[in-house]
Amino acid sequence: MEPLKQENRVFNPPADFVKGAAIPGMDAYKKLCAEAEKDYDGFWGHLAKENIYWKKPFTKVLDESKAPFYKWFEDGTTNASYNCLDRQVEAGLGDKTAIIFEADDGTVTKVSYKEMLERVCKMANALRKMGIKSGDTVIIYMAMTIEGIVAMQACARIGAIHSVVFGGFSAQALRDRIIDVGAVAVITADGQYRGGKSLPLKAICDEALSTGECGKVKHVIVSKRTGTAIEMKAGRDVWMQDIVANEAATCEPEWVSAEHPLFILYTSGSTGKPKGVQHSTGGYLLWAILTMKWTFDIKPTDVFWCTADIGWVTGHSYITYGPLAVGATEIVFEGVPTYPNAGRFWDMIQKHKATIFYTAPTAIRSLIKASSNDQAVHPKSYDLSSLRLLGSVGEPINPEAWMWYYENVGGSRCPIADTFWQTETGGHMISPLPGATPMIPGSCTLPLPGIQAAIVDEAGHDVPNGNGGILVVKRPWPSMIRTIWNDPDRFVKSYFPEELGGNLYLAGDGAIRNKETGYFTITGRIDDVLNVSGHRMGTMEIESCLVANPLVAEAAVVGRPDDLTGEAICVFVVLKGGRPTGEDAKKVATELRNWVGKEIGPIAKPKDVRFGDNLPKTRSGKIMRRLLRVIAKGEEVTQDTSTLENPAILEQLKESL
Repeated sequence: MEPLKQENRVFNPPADFVKGAAIPGMDAYKKLCAEAEKDYDGFWGHLAKENIYWKKPFTKVLDESKAPFYKWFEDGTTNASYNCLDRQVEAGLGDKTAIIFEADDGTVTKVSYKEMLERVCKMANALRKMGIKSGDTVIIYMAMTIEGIVAMQACARIGAIHSVVFGGFSAQALRDRIIDVGAVAVITADGQYRGGKSLPLKAICDEALSTGECGKVKHVIVSKRTGTAIEMKAGRDVWMQDIVANEAATCEPEWVSAEHPLFILYTSGSTGKPKGVQHSTGGYLLWAILTMKWTFDIKPTDVFWCTADIGWVTGHSYITYGPLAVGATEIVFEGVPTYPNAGRFWDMIQKHKATIFYTAPTAIRSLIKASSNDQAVHPKSYDLSSLRLLGSVGEPINPEAWMWYYENVGGSRCPIADTFWQTETGGHMISPLPGATPMIPGSCTLPLPGIQAAIVDEAGHDVPNGNGGILVVKRPWPSMIRTIWNDPDRFVKSYFPEELGGNLYLAGDGAIRNKETGYFTITGRIDDVLNVSGHRMGTMEIESCLVANPLVAEAAVVGRPDDLTGEAICVFVVLKGGRPTGEDAKKVATELRNWVGKEIGPIAKPKDVRFGDNLPKTRSGKIMRRLLRVIAKGEEVTQDTSTLENPAILEQLKESL
């Protein structure tokens, strides 16, 4: 891996920020790291006792006896919902605003901690009355609403395991997850609002449940959101608003082991089948709390806004659990950043006096483009003086976007937490600490205290700073993935491969460390997983989808850099009926894009479609994807092609639609 271009701009934390920070200065950061190094169990055990309410205290911090199936605080019992809501009310924060919800149309609703607790308790009681119990799995297929968060918290309260499916996924994608997780119930809505449009949810849910494969689902709970006309199946479907109406506003939590699964969240892998990432209760919640305190330096007066969706892990850790577990006030937004115009984010920061803003590089890049053409939606046209901290999530942020964000949104005074983490890690792993770490644009800087990140070669040996390699974590940490649901063998092979010694967590990303500072910079995926707008998708999943189309004989999918989405999907297709040209080719390309959008979801629609009589293959039949990546980027093929069976095909594949 070639070293990247050196970035020399350094931005120190503002002096006034350092004074009141949770981790004030690099000496404080190094002290915490030294504590973890000296007494690993003691470090994590102390933090767990200090930050989580335990109904039954744990006696053992870390059990490594069945590595890599690590157990944290296993004999302790707790409840995630209790830690998020009851604790805040008991601490006198009942009247404090927990959520400021802004709907797509701009309507604002505020919910206090006391009100949130009552809503969650009523929903939890209703679920129990349906026979849903601890250990049962529940699919949640909802938009960004308060009801979605209530549903997640209610499941956690009774010990049911929730699996949230992004509201933009298709019926087939939803069905696959319902079947794999063995869901006994689905919580959804009649529809969702997005960008001024009403989109269906219940109808997609009905289609997903239309086969006998989803036979474990006994209940479908539907929230009234859009008023869309829907079919309600007698004996199965009920309105959420009806079932909670007469329930008690108190509900005793189910006290579960710290290792009890809190949720399963599906993420794409390099094979066709998505991976059900299973997270624990205690360890996951501890890290959500600590990263809220360390990375976001959360204060009682903060108004925190994470723009993610609850269908992604960012929405789990930094909307549903983290902010509520520290008693913060947070903004929850239903809509999109460009409706009714591209100033929506800045208008909301101004209106709600947001102090911490956490969003994705894709959103930043799209708003850079919009504001360059229309000064009315430029962030400098709004009062953003309430902001004190910015964050970036989902993918590496390029230095120029970082600079624009820092100067135009943060007024050159707000630190930026450029966070590296994954669905599998549960929370931030490598990130600047806003009161401690000097920032370098494009670098996620240093691991958080207790996280032993490293860069190794293909044999698992450390590489010198300045050399690229494979990003790994050398020791287990509390919020790490526990297993892949129903597939422990795949868990071991995917994250603790024998090639690296079997004891290193493989992040799946390439990285490089700066020779002088030791700062980490993520260089991209090392496997065939695409990162589009911060969403990871397996190339194999998209290829499988394309080949399922009756027109397609063969397909290969690669990514290419894209200024807006970070990475764009480029597909190379061989049709059963021969290679189309001209208008026919455009027509088929549109059909295939729509096919992928329907089968997987709009986020997976290919940006480029290219047709060939064949794909570049070795004589053994292996598709040479490295050559396809070069073609997708529009570069000249300079690599050795002598092993190709059909080198002439490369010219044909350069034509993009």
